[in-house]
Amino acid sequence: MGDTGVGRAFIGSFTSAGGRGITAATVDPGTGALTVTAATDAVADPSYLAATDTVLYAVSETTDGAVAAFDITGGALRPIGAPAPVAGEGPTHLALAQGHLLTADYGSGSVSVLPLGPDGSPRPVAAVVRYDGHGPDPDRQTRPHPHQVLPDPSGRWVIAVDLGTDAVRVHAHDRATGRLTVHRETALPPGTGPRHLAFHPGGGHAYALGELEPTLTVCRWDDRAGTLEPLAGVRVLPDGAEGPAYPSAVVVAPDGRRVWAAIRGHDSIAVLDLDETAEKAELVATVPCGGHWPRDLALDPSGRRLYAANERSGDVTWFDIDEATGIPRRAGSLPVPAASCVIFT
Repeated sequence: MGDTGVGRAFIGSFTSAGGRGITAATVDPGTGALTVTAATDAVADPSYLAATDTVLYAVSETTDGAVAAFDITGGALRPIGAPAPVAGEGPTHLALAQGHLLTADYGSGSVSVLPLGPDGSPRPVAAVVRYDGHGPDPDRQTRPHPHQVLPDPSGRWVIAVDLGTDAVRVHAHDRATGRLTVHRETALPPGTGPRHLAFHPGGGHAYALGELEPTLTVCRWDDRAGTLEPLAGVRVLPDGAEGPAYPSAVVVAPDGRRVWAAIRGHDSIAVLDLDETAEKAELVATVPCGGHWPRDLALDPSGRRLYAANERSGDVTWFDIDEATGIPRRAGSLPVPAASCVIFT
């Protein structure tokens, strides 16, 4: 597809809520429109995805958590082996790091590490790191609940974002064994419930989005020391906003000038400008997400469009981004029941 300029998107959805599982689509380079090309329900509740150019990975967000791999070199989604257990419950996120597949196991309060075989298939779990602690929320923070795991931009560290304990943990990653060792634990404001984090393209800052409090915490990141330093927080809702709001996903512009955040309940996309230091964020607008309950937000590879996976309205809506203001303008939508995630290759 590289010769035609047409890109690929993959959409995860909850099969337990009527979703198709994983949907593959082409992306029109001129309009951003998605056209479905294939779908598979070979894995239950593939709520989050990751991919290389040739292999797609999906979590199975079930009590007996698992990951699955699919060959995406042809037009179909061809399973590579059987789903592999992750030795954890309810995995909500996964990422690739140094020849391993990492999962954030929300239900069991752990992160799992699976080596990858020569064909890209996940092998049996090589390591699991389990956390301790709690936060002040009596309903959501009685124990650890890591919601995201990802490598830092340098590739030297693995970051886990724990909603249950208001913590971001930095791990050393042994490439030979896969083992993760907690290097530093950074406390975020109590009760914010950090859900997702995104790095600035310059590599020296990160932005942690709270789910329990609609707040973006600006942090300084030192990849030499492996330290994350919270600097300031900013609300991602306008003054006077009413009703419950549960932020879900955060993305940073490729030029480092702004941040966007999806907010469930308020059903909006927040637009925040960053100053030249990347250490001050200012909320400048919120716009409707195009549906209900935006669980995920993603930039296309060009950085000119945003895509919101609206879980409860069952669609993926895309937006053209105004280059001067960063404000998204709705451009189209694709019905995807129980949509949970969208990624691009």
